[in-house]
Amino acid sequence: MREKLEHLVELRRQAEWGGGQKRIEAQHERGKLTARERLDVLLDEGSFVELDRFVVHRATDFGLADEKYLGDGVVTGYGTIEGRLVYVFSQDFTIFGGSLSEAHAEKIVKIMDLALKNGAPVIGLNDSGGARIQEGVVSLGGYADIFLRNTLASGVIPQISGVLGPCAGGAVYSPAITDFIYMVLGTSYMFVTGPNVVKTVTHEDVSMEELGGAAAHASTSGVAHFACPTEVDCLQRIRRLLLYIPQNNKEAPPRRPTDDPFDRADEELLDIVPDSPNKPYDIHDVIRHVVDDGDLYEVHADYAQNLVVGFAHVGSHSVGIVANQPAVLAGVLDIDASLKGARFVRFCDSFNIPLLTFEDVPGFLPGVGQEHGGIIKHGAKLLYAFCEATVPKVTIITRKAYGGAYDVMSSKHIRGDINYAWPTAEIAVMGAKGAVEILYRREIAEAADPSVKATELQDQYAENFANPFAAAARGYVDDVIDPRETRARVISALDMLQNKRDENPWKKHGNIPL
Repeated sequence: MREKLEHLVELRRQAEWGGGQKRIEAQHERGKLTARERLDVLLDEGSFVELDRFVVHRATDFGLADEKYLGDGVVTGYGTIEGRLVYVFSQDFTIFGGSLSEAHAEKIVKIMDLALKNGAPVIGLNDSGGARIQEGVVSLGGYADIFLRNTLASGVIPQISGVLGPCAGGAVYSPAITDFIYMVLGTSYMFVTGPNVVKTVTHEDVSMEELGGAAAHASTSGVAHFACPTEVDCLQRIRRLLLYIPQNNKEAPPRRPTDDPFDRADEELLDIVPDSPNKPYDIHDVIRHVVDDGDLYEVHADYAQNLVVGFAHVGSHSVGIVANQPAVLAGVLDIDASLKGARFVRFCDSFNIPLLTFEDVPGFLPGVGQEHGGIIKHGAKLLYAFCEATVPKVTIITRKAYGGAYDVMSSKHIRGDINYAWPTAEIAVMGAKGAVEILYRREIAEAADPSVKATELQDQYAENFANPFAAAARGYVDDVIDPRETRARVISALDMLQNKRDENPWKKHGNIPL
């Protein structure tokens, strides 16, 4: 027995060394952690339980029969984050460049199946050169096996991807199906085809960073939700995400105790929205005064900044926040903002996270580029997402709520549960200037002084329509509130709605406009 145990210890030591000391040093020289070091940062200390550490590939061509490494380029298993069970895989770039083989894929599939059966999140740390070319179609089949699990698990358990190195070709589609993608500036790359292929086919000369780096995907393409300065920061942010989301779609999101008074009323809220409807302000200032401890875990912060989305706790309730940002494009909804919002709303609805909406929207962005780019169908995605959501929905209209965008932003008409307006709210088909130009075109043209007449009519229109009381008279908003009451009112609404039950008609699935 002792001899066998010594052999076991030696094999475990071999598995922990991955591709060997030189390759580990090369990994560190690139500014990257090893697969196991990453798990040490991600998981609670001492909680990781490894599975399949002795798996090796079964390929024999191209000399692979003589080159085998225990674990075959991926470390898999389970552990805890703040005491909560999670399943993990961490690709090891020191072994065949982290490339995916048949055996490598089988290891990932095994822990994904376990996660689905046991109702716990899956976190994948990607650092791979793609499919292992020496194995041919077998490695491609392995990717497809993973894609299928990603799809079946979507909306059932949270799926989180950390892209901590290269992720190219077919490898990108597994992270793309997952709920959140984290990347690291300077060391993470995602692309379907690399710079060399792009140059050959399109004659565009582009670097890896420009084509598929963290900054490009976090701000331009929207593929990545987070661009982090370091791997350690990235892994710590993933840990923090677990504070807001449940284990699976049958559980409630975690409550978080706070000493922040539930009835806190901040005088600063009275001065954030400018008197002039055309002046910008930062919606983050409003959010920070309402949520617990001023703490917002913003998602997609660098993409479509005219819409803010993220997680927070309000009165200890975990909530998903969707907010127009008047400081960027006046808070207008465009294609990118609609996609960003729709994806986030659907995640929250899948995992029972209430939605808190802060509304200040002048409408949808006009322009040939937007129309030809499909603003109609993309804007409809955000509308569809809010309509479909059955979680508690609370909306605060801080200022503008114009046109179809008023309907889209979780209005009462699409099953908003509690809708409040501040006295500064303007709920109308359009702004006073545009409305008067349409309604009173002839009167203005015939007036002795058209500009004076236009101003007079705009003031009348604003007094009669650009206020919250006409909507309140019809019950389209439940109350017009003092801004200082916002936190207390939101918490009260969430407490009241915590046992909400709502169902959509039975269907296999809807046909969201894609």
